[in-house]
Amino acid sequence: MGTELPKQFLELCGKPILMHTIQLFFDFDPESELILVLPDAQREFWVDLCLKHSFSLRYQIASGGETRFHSVQNGLNLIQGNGIVFIHDGVRPLVSQDTLGKCFEMALNYGNAIPVLPVIESLRKLDGTQNVSVDRSLYFSVQTPQTFLSEQILETYRQPYESGFTDDASVAEKAGFSINMVEGNRENIKITTPTDLIIAEAFIQAKGK
Repeated sequence: MGTELPKQFLELCGKPILMHTIQLFFDFDPESELILVLPDAQREFWVDLCLKHSFSLRYQIASGGETRFHSVQNGLNLIQGNGIVFIHDGVRPLVSQDTLGKCFEMALNYGNAIPVLPVIESLRKLDGTQNVSVDRSLYFSVQTPQTFLSEQILETYRQPYESGFTDDASVAEKAGFSINMVEGNRENIKITTPTDLIIAEAFIQAKGK
């Protein structure tokens, strides 16, 4: 993002991105039990932001880990009882209620679900010193929330960390689970660049109109 401030705390239409994201899950289910995973060094700053913006939705906080795997693992350690677990990027504040519903139903019936979109750009693969065209119809871009029955994701994260784990689906796949895909929504972008922030603001403003 090119800023000193962590991107989840940047303002989007008047409040931090992370607050938009948290609100989505309470809108989906007001009884959601939210676990926010943050580096310990960011907690005090986050508390100050909550006071500034009068943000009072309830959640627990878990400590961030060395990698995404360890951060998710720390969050999972706070889960009590059985249910559906959504694991979501804090900088994806535009996941739709429809996408959340699809993930929930698929995970409830089949154990897990990840939202994906078909690739619409042409793709080329680097093969040694050459590059070759590949069939884009065979590929999907993966979003979050990656969604699981609690007993499945807890079992999944008992295995040792491997550097090849890029998301929760790859961890579950390594544990022997088949992954189910549902259609995501195009506006569910991960805000990582200044351009993404502009696009997200446009989406929110258009939705407000």
